[in-house]
Amino acid sequence: MRFGITGNPGKDTLWQPLEEVLQILNESSYSYVLHPDMHDGLVSRGMIAPPTRISDVRTFIDSADIILSFGGDGTLLKTVAELGDTPKPILGVNHGRLGFLANVEGTELNGRLDKLERGDFIVEERLVLQATKSSGKAFPLAQAMNEFTVQRAGDAGLISLEVSIDGVAMNTYWSDGLIISTPTGSTAYSLALGGPIMVPGCGSILITPIAPHSLTVRPVVLSEDSVVSIRILDEERSHIFTADGVSSDDSLIGESITVKKADYKVRLIRFHDQDYFSTLRTKLMWGARKTT
Repeated sequence: MRFGITGNPGKDTLWQPLEEVLQILNESSYSYVLHPDMHDGLVSRGMIAPPTRISDVRTFIDSADIILSFGGDGTLLKTVAELGDTPKPILGVNHGRLGFLANVEGTELNGRLDKLERGDFIVEERLVLQATKSSGKAFPLAQAMNEFTVQRAGDAGLISLEVSIDGVAMNTYWSDGLIISTPTGSTAYSLALGGPIMVPGCGSILITPIAPHSLTVRPVVLSEDSVVSIRILDEERSHIFTADGVSSDDSLIGESITVKKADYKVRLIRFHDQDYFSTLRTKLMWGARKTT
């Protein structure tokens, strides 16, 4: 078993815990390989002797059996984007704030390494969405494990978005934008807007409007086999398109954006003593009582 170590090089609090993890890996003779950014950050801080550097991200991914992503949920989403359709299992090690996806705290990792080495864990497959343009032009942000959004940008005012499902007209939204999310993404941006929590594996896609101009417009849950088409009706309205929080400045005017499930899934690691509802209770403080 070979661990691939990646993370958020911009997080200053990451480096000392990461150095300690590498010391444990070395002392226990675990095999690992460093993402080029992790290697460069550790060497520049004098934390490790310069081992052989992996030349590029693709070689790093191919060299690892399990990816350990150190940071928060944003770091894990970046790791997912780098892997693309490569079916390597990922464990998120939380050094961020909330950590829905990075569900092992940094202080817990040492006690989990032996289980990882023995394969004593569960791999959950998570739905991925894919976006394409009607023109067939290349789309730099084509996949998302959490959500896609189309939002107004610049001056105040609503954006008009025409949406159809499987070729059938659904609605024209006058709003600040739309979120199209997976069950995994239902606890992200959509949740802040009153969207439902969807359990991973429930086989659904969620459409959540952002500040709609009508009280009757609500989030809609679709089958994961649905094909969602979106067209911007305001040709002069500035807008942005995002995939898992990363924005693109590509203009969508004159385009129809099609969103559907991708032909691959992301593989996330959890342990036998973890489950989705315990994560919700912990992260959302369900059942917590104020004490004096």
